[in-house]
Amino acid sequence: MHRLLNLVLGLICLLPLWGTPPVGAQPAPYALERTEVHRLHSRVLQRDYELYIGLPPATPAGARHPLLFVTDAPVGFPVIHAMARRLSHEGLQAQQMVLVGLSYAVGDSPTVSRNRDYTPSQRASAAEDSSVRYGEAEAYVRFLREEVLPYLAAHVPQADPARRYFAGHSYGGLFGAHVLLHHTDLFQRYILSSPSLWFDQERLLREADARAARRQPLKAQVLLLAGEREQSAPGRRPRPGVEADGDIVGNTRRFERALRQLPGLQVQRQIVPDEDHLSVFPSAMVRGMRWAFPGR
Repeated sequence: MHRLLNLVLGLICLLPLWGTPPVGAQPAPYALERTEVHRLHSRVLQRDYELYIGLPPATPAGARHPLLFVTDAPVGFPVIHAMARRLSHEGLQAQQMVLVGLSYAVGDSPTVSRNRDYTPSQRASAAEDSSVRYGEAEAYVRFLREEVLPYLAAHVPQADPARRYFAGHSYGGLFGAHVLLHHTDLFQRYILSSPSLWFDQERLLREADARAARRQPLKAQVLLLAGEREQSAPGRRPRPGVEADGDIVGNTRRFERALRQLPGLQVQRQIVPDEDHLSVFPSAMVRGMRWAFPGR
């Protein structure tokens, strides 16, 4: 399933978005309104990354807005940017935010970048070449804390650094779950869509269970989502040597049970009907914004 998702992400990244040029004019790329692309060199990671910035509509001078960070920016950023405007018609405050799309390392494919940056440990799998890199989420957290946040404070005056929210799907949700457990203060609200909690033999689930046993306080708000069809079929067994994606719905419920044992943590869960791992993302982000940016 993850190979299919990585393939889809790669294809989407290669597709240009075209606007409608004047008759007889040279075709021009389509640009999303009130968006910017910032290129940032990371001294921590020794790589370049692009930040996609979506700005709120014009507001009074000095006004500050919450930041919503989304992983897999080439896919997630345009979805959230478009739906935030639609949700404003419901009276929600989703459009009154600074959207920060975390794109992939410049020069890397989506598969290489997300495998490396979004996973918190090495994946024990005999099915993949040993050159595949995993497990650098801790370094990526340092990049966000030490470089991305100061950069936004200096270059995006509309951003309120005290209100930081996170949204991630699949490996992005896995990364968000790792941050929640180990660097909770980095964000105040977490939208975790179909998190890949099966990764590395469910290591993060075991960590959550261990923290639940200690009843370790964590202060944050969390929304867990998964598609109804993200459940293992009865009797399904992974092929020998292949680490299966497992029962994402079941794992999400197990993660929820562990989180509910942690004082100070507010947790909600939603299972989205009729959706699978690939199709659930837009619905999950709409539900996440309704949760994170309620109306007046």
